[in-house]
Amino acid sequence: MSSAPPTPPWSVHRPPRADGRVFLVTGGNAGIGYFVAEQLSATGATIVLGSRNPAKAEAAATSIRAHVAGARVRAVRLDLADLPSLPTVAESLEVERLDAVVHNAGVALDDPPREETGDGHELMFGTNHLGHFALTRWLMPLLAAAPAARVVTMGSFAAKSERLDLADLQSVRDYRPKRAYGRSKLAQMYFGVELDRRLRAADSSVASVVAHPGGALDSLTPSRPPVHVRTTGARLSAAPAGLLLQGKHAGAWPAVRAVLDPSVRGGQLWGPRVFGLRGEPRREPVWDHLADSSVAKRLWDASRDLTGVDPG
Repeated sequence: MSSAPPTPPWSVHRPPRADGRVFLVTGGNAGIGYFVAEQLSATGATIVLGSRNPAKAEAAATSIRAHVAGARVRAVRLDLADLPSLPTVAESLEVERLDAVVHNAGVALDDPPREETGDGHELMFGTNHLGHFALTRWLMPLLAAAPAARVVTMGSFAAKSERLDLADLQSVRDYRPKRAYGRSKLAQMYFGVELDRRLRAADSSVASVVAHPGGALDSLTPSRPPVHVRTTGARLSAAPAGLLLQGKHAGAWPAVRAVLDPSVRGGQLWGPRVFGLRGEPRREPVWDHLADSSVAKRLWDASRDLTGVDPG
């Protein structure tokens, strides 16, 4: 009796084939999301770029086709800051099933003042967390139609040092941009972990995995004009940082592995191998504060009340 051949070790340069599968990458038109989409497109899967800017999405799709022979890539309009628009996204995908969604899109504000979405939510919390929370609700029928779909939520290493203020989730009383960003990413990560708990309780075939890119800099990222252009000066000035940090192409690796690796399981956290900042992707222990299920449940209830939907 012959046994199945052993699964080859994971390689960021030779990911397994995914022909016939469909993956949605939110914010796939720029930054880490672009490289997630480019790397996934090399597997033979169909990649859908979710973007609020059609021109940027088309530029990204053109770049992917130029770098990946035979890439199957297209775009749909997706504005996570506009909650009423999200129910139509699933229909616009024009697919019968969705094998994975990578929740990557986000906004970061460097300076005050505090801004709000059209729905009245603090912009970073509303886009990065609430938008993905609500989107998952509308994508769930397509995800459940796939044999073993995955929801991959891209967090941030910046969230490791943050803690949520459940009494001020939208930074109304005390707004500091960098902290608000870190907390919005932490909220996303709590969502990813709690979503998997609920999927397991419901005996769902869908798994939820959390990833983070470590320290990913534009100046260490290869050029993909017009999506990203790295100048010679930027490359040279960033050389010392390359000892500890990496480019956004490498920051994409944990999410790509979370989508493709058959050994990945729901509820896991994946990040870069070296100090959580750079290198090939590895599974890492779920951070102590992220493992607090009571905080995750309270955040879930608050998010459900704020969006009017329940993804799980």
